Amino acid sequence: MIIDFRIRPPLGGFLDTLMYAAGERRDGFTRTVGFEPSAAAQQQSMNLLMQEMDAAGIDKGVVVGRLAGVLGSVSNEDVRQIVADYPQRFIGAASIDPTSRTGAFKTIDAAIDNGFKLINIEPGSYPVPMYADDRRLYPIYGHCEDRGIPVILMVGGTAGPDLSYSDPIRTDRVLADFPKLNVVVAHGGWPWVTQILHIAFRRPNLYLSPDMYFSRMPGWEEYVKAADTFLADRMLYASSFPFCPVKDYKAWFEQLPIRPANLEKVMGDNAKRLLNL
Repeated sequence: MIIDFRIRPPLGGFLDTLMYAAGERRDGFTRTVGFEPSAAAQQQSMNLLMQEMDAAGIDKGVVVGRLAGVLGSVSNEDVRQIVADYPQRFIGAASIDPTSRTGAFKTIDAAIDNGFKLINIEPGSYPVPMYADDRRLYPIYGHCEDRGIPVILMVGGTAGPDLSYSDPIRTDRVLADFPKLNVVVAHGGWPWVTQILHIAFRRPNLYLSPDMYFSRMPGWEEYVKAADTFLADRMLYASSFPFCPVKDYKAWFEQLPIRPANLEKVMGDNAKRLLNL
């Protein structure tokens, strides 16, 4: 089974986010990381995305809800509907409003009861930005840890108003304070590549998903080395569609100098274990 850990389908609230509403901006980034834009992204076509996933041999994709400011939000209901319409192809990750502790608890519990597998937290992208180690988030981390629910933590790339919102030291504090909470660092903690890899080395509850920053961005070779050595059991494959085309990204990824046994872990086995599939 091959699992793409970050796919944003052209449906529902996704179409209102910057990645679809600002297509020229998105396509410019796609070309920057070495690919030509996907027709499915440009035409906002679900049929073309399904064809692309089939052609690439992608069995499942993780669809992530988000509560964000300028980047655009995607409701949990939109994600639930996508998973319901394509139950064999997509896995849902729910978002929360961190400003209400009890509200977040209710959202998490309801999401898990409705088949979601993860909770997505994007501290720096909230309408009022937070840092990853903001104490308002700590009860939420604790609730997920107590229930055994993995968390996606977006602390890489455009993770907030400035670079401080992806500061890996803050991520390290969260991992240390919640040692039984499995945390997926989306966007690979980029550009703090060496630092996040050091944290992954010392914190066994960190899973790393560099997704679009895996592809030829500064420091990407270090992700590759980690995927084939000490992080082979905790690196997660993700195209970050629509920023990278599903098919071409997969063809490129399979040519990386990662041994076959480790490639199988990164492209599916690690996600299966993390999500208890």
